[in-house]
Amino acid sequence: MKAMSLFACGGIGDLGLNHAGFEVVVANELLEERAEVFKFNYPKTQMITGDIWQKQQNILEQTKQALNGKQLDLVFATPPCQGMSKNGRGKLLNAIRQGLKPETDERNLLIIPTLNIFLASGAHTLVLENVPEMENTYIPNPHQDGEMIGIIDFIKQSLGDEFLSSIRVVEFADYGVPQCRQRLISIFTKHPKLKKHLQFFGSLFPDKTHSKEGKQLLPWQTVHDAIADLPTLDASQTETAKHKFIPYHSVPLLDEEKYFWVANTPKEKSAFDNQCINPDCLFDKNPTHGASVDEKGVNRYNTETPLYCMKCGHLLPRPWVKENGQYRLMKGYTSAYKRMSWDNPASTLTRNLSYACSDNKVHPEQNRVLSLYEAMILHTITDYKFFYWQRADGKKVSDKLIRELIGESIPPAGLEKIFSHLALILQDIELPTKQRLGQQELEFA
Repeated sequence: MKAMSLFACGGIGDLGLNHAGFEVVVANELLEERAEVFKFNYPKTQMITGDIWQKQQNILEQTKQALNGKQLDLVFATPPCQGMSKNGRGKLLNAIRQGLKPETDERNLLIIPTLNIFLASGAHTLVLENVPEMENTYIPNPHQDGEMIGIIDFIKQSLGDEFLSSIRVVEFADYGVPQCRQRLISIFTKHPKLKKHLQFFGSLFPDKTHSKEGKQLLPWQTVHDAIADLPTLDASQTETAKHKFIPYHSVPLLDEEKYFWVANTPKEKSAFDNQCINPDCLFDKNPTHGASVDEKGVNRYNTETPLYCMKCGHLLPRPWVKENGQYRLMKGYTSAYKRMSWDNPASTLTRNLSYACSDNKVHPEQNRVLSLYEAMILHTITDYKFFYWQRADGKKVSDKLIRELIGESIPPAGLEKIFSHLALILQDIELPTKQRLGQQELEFA
């Protein structure tokens, strides 16, 4: 089956698409360094680098040429989420209030060229991936004099009644990924087999394979399941921060203060909650850090969290800033400088995964952040033997680029289950037992 990939980044998500039986014939990515990683890993795919607004016709022409008379089955699109995500939306709103930005983030308008290409390509199915906030994002409707419309409603309006949709916020830990990552997956199709399945079962998504409780399903894959057996690292010095034989199993050094905070942080705790280490005191009832929602509905961290022990006055090993010889508590939330839990999936891996101040990214026991290799495991990239951190132009792939590619992509093993389910339906292959039993029960009823 033939597919097109838009906003393809480095091709991590396309691993799931490819291994589910879809050949990506044409891809588009804005940034050259990401496109070069894609081109190295998918040399048979025609990669078109550049702004999708300007490349629409080129994408369609190259697709027609690559198909050579065959049918395009599916378009997979993952437009940028910064204008929709909670963090991105918050920054956007602040900029709007200050008069620095218009109400509509231009990145949210990328759905327009996406739909233009999809409709002109003749593909029967469109799969979109984005943050859950996409459901509540509005754009000016170009078909109705700029009147604001929800993105999902705009898509349905643009596609028309011929298409049916199956839309779900997917928790990828429910598909065996050792990472909690929620994304809105939206499937729009006009294919008779997919429409029939959707009308009968009410969904185009496969059954969950895992659950937090593990009742009747497999338990979630945990951080311990994924990376506990890897060699120890320590971020205090160069010799202990890098493994000699495992590529990318290395971590950035922590400066003396950060190492001090992390080294005194207990399991599953944040350095903001550290207690007194004065051997003559060891008071452990100092108030811990927290956050609350103010009268404007904004989530703000507490400003009264003590930095000095309330019993002996000793400086606590909590993240601090030193100004004019005085210490004050660093601004930040309870998830900063926090150890991951061995017994749960990792929190969502972001572009900042190598920073101790990022969300729940300190190692569960060791004094360091995640290594890039551990991030690759938690993101299920290492499940695929033939993905390489190389560029087609021969230039080096930086650690920064690797973090960005991981942080902006979806775990491919989870996507593979979704695309494989679509492929099974399209190819009339028997559904998993649970689905078949459900069908038999319905037919009997």
